[in-house]
Amino acid sequence: MVTPHWEKKCMKRVLVTAVLAACLGVSWSLGWSSAASAQAQAPGPTLAAVLQRDILVCGTSTGAAGFSLPDSRGEYRGIDSDLCRAVAGAVLGDRTKIRWVPLTTQARLPALQSGQIDVLIRTVTWTQGRDTANGLNFTAISFFDGQGFMLRKSLNVTKATELEGASICVVAGSTNELNLSDWARTNNIHYNPVVFEQNDEARRSYFNGRCDAYSTDASQLAGLRASFPHPEEHVILPDIISKEPHAPVVRHGDDQWFDIIRWTFFALITAEELGITSANIDSHLNSQNPEIRRLLGLSGDHGPLMGLDRRWAYNAIKAAGNYGEIFERNLGRGSPIGLPRGLNDLWTRGGLMYAPPIR
Repeated sequence: MVTPHWEKKCMKRVLVTAVLAACLGVSWSLGWSSAASAQAQAPGPTLAAVLQRDILVCGTSTGAAGFSLPDSRGEYRGIDSDLCRAVAGAVLGDRTKIRWVPLTTQARLPALQSGQIDVLIRTVTWTQGRDTANGLNFTAISFFDGQGFMLRKSLNVTKATELEGASICVVAGSTNELNLSDWARTNNIHYNPVVFEQNDEARRSYFNGRCDAYSTDASQLAGLRASFPHPEEHVILPDIISKEPHAPVVRHGDDQWFDIIRWTFFALITAEELGITSANIDSHLNSQNPEIRRLLGLSGDHGPLMGLDRRWAYNAIKAAGNYGEIFERNLGRGSPIGLPRGLNDLWTRGGLMYAPPIR
């Protein structure tokens, strides 16, 4: 018996509809499953290790004023130290649960690669080579810097190109050493490099007169000069010879931990944009501003999306303050270093600090 043409079309439509319904059913099921899993992300390898030991192991420097330097009580102070505290607050709810691991320039990247530390927040310049060849990821630029020169005012040098024949202190294995060589070659400047393994050695040698000038990140030069008994005897030249974007660093292969470090920093920027500080944050807990509510965990599941508590950003801001607070107390006008915000100001005030939305 031959099936009529109209009946074949009906059967075909029924079959297509059934297949479509089945496909939609699968996609709906996958969609709900994905959403459900997103609400309760399981801890990845680094987050699981941090939660199990209940301590964040933070790689820091052996001493950089304004960034990470122990005070008279042995407590680390500086912008990098406060970023570590913000991460500890976001992940563990306690800014004090940190094990500090001071690392030299040569040891800092291997320590992260080998798993000796959970995160490296230590005046590390983000470069293409470091980002691609070492199994590491740079998360977000936490400070825009550039390399400069400091020397004694008595030398009467007003610009870097007048350093012909000078001896210049620099740290081995740093971008500063490479930048200095590139700058000298480009400008046909002949100089005598005095190379040291550690920052402290280079600083002491400059202070003791072993070299005419010291070249490193301009912010560190400002911090060093502020620590001298007679800072007015030293001048930082206006020349900036490189780009030195600092960023916290994590290992490849753990996207969740990468997200946690990056978005914790973005939360500090967002807090400053919204006028939320460590002192007034509790007064915002009744806010009806949707952006504030998302930031403070009053709506949305932005913490659970990363395996954290909904109040992860609240805890980070409470632990260290917003980015502006961190900058001002460690590097800004109210600190001994006295740096202007410059490029490190918010994008709304002419700077480069800009955070993607939390939504």
